[in-house]
Amino acid sequence: MRQEHGVGVTGYSPARQLQHRPSERAQATGPAQAGQKPRPGAPRITALGGGQGLSASLSALRRLTNELTAVVTVADDGGSSGRLRSELGVLPPGDLRKALAALCGDDDWGRTWSEVIQQRFTGNGGLGGHAVGNLLIVALWEKLGDPVEALNWVGRLLNVQGRVLPMSAVPLDIEAQVRGHDPARPAEVSAVRGQASVAVTPGTVLSVRLLPDEPPAVPEAVSAVLEADWVVLGPGSWFTSVLPHLLVPELAKALIGTRARRLLTLNLAPQPGETEGFTPQRHLDVIADHAPDLAVDAILVDERAVTGGAFGLADLAGLEKAAERMGAALVLDRVARADGSPRHDPELLAAAYDRIFRTHGRIGPWR
Repeated sequence: MRQEHGVGVTGYSPARQLQHRPSERAQATGPAQAGQKPRPGAPRITALGGGQGLSASLSALRRLTNELTAVVTVADDGGSSGRLRSELGVLPPGDLRKALAALCGDDDWGRTWSEVIQQRFTGNGGLGGHAVGNLLIVALWEKLGDPVEALNWVGRLLNVQGRVLPMSAVPLDIEAQVRGHDPARPAEVSAVRGQASVAVTPGTVLSVRLLPDEPPAVPEAVSAVLEADWVVLGPGSWFTSVLPHLLVPELAKALIGTRARRLLTLNLAPQPGETEGFTPQRHLDVIADHAPDLAVDAILVDERAVTGGAFGLADLAGLEKAAERMGAALVLDRVARADGSPRHDPELLAAAYDRIFRTHGRIGPWR
């Protein structure tokens, strides 16, 4: 293993050294929409995912750049999001709200608004369980009739460091093929539909698909992928937050064809239900199975998670080979919180991202 800047790198050869491929875009999408000036020399980064995993990644990335766009899954059908989706026929706003909260600044304004939009109403009435931010987003959707422009307005109100986009303008459903969903028939494969159900399903998830088939991508999301310096995929719920981006044809085509470098961030632990018992290598195999044409430039893995942590003692040789099959350099670094919980530390994750961007991207500092 080659050590560089405190990062263990395997599966990397000088022949694969990456040269900077500047975007032809003259102006940043995110900060321009939020009324902010781009930071000089800041990388343009597009982060894909949903839920807490994407929020963790955004909390780290906003420390490095405000040239940041979040492209968020829209398949949630549980909780407040599920109720609003069912009653009003709108996109589920919850993951979009979480991404906006993660991009709020560290000043009083940002901290206050981050807390306000995450605040949930209590009680058993009609508002019980709804997050304030969900209602704000849906109100602007209904007023403006444009999901992208409405999110831009929320971003300006919150003074977010970047931009948040849905991956599709239509609500999506996730359907998984699960072996052993019925414990009495462990070998039987059955279909489980709905993000909330897939996330906690017993048995082993084999594959997922989106309904409707071949949903349209939001054009701005496609542009964000094509115009980025780096695209970051993961961490997050593997089948319900990470993989869905690879199942939207226009978005998948952009991910495969973009001149941006692609970074895949692995989870810190298997997720009960969805990826119970998965090894790190299995996580990579699932990506390759669903998007065989996708090449990745770097894969970030927490070194403690694969050396006796939540994944147990991982087969590093097998993990390296899985990374090589995706064309990627495997990067081991410390990105988990010190308390032992399977959560990313924003400062450590930001430092790891920064080292990867420097090592595999531009020469010299980003900031």
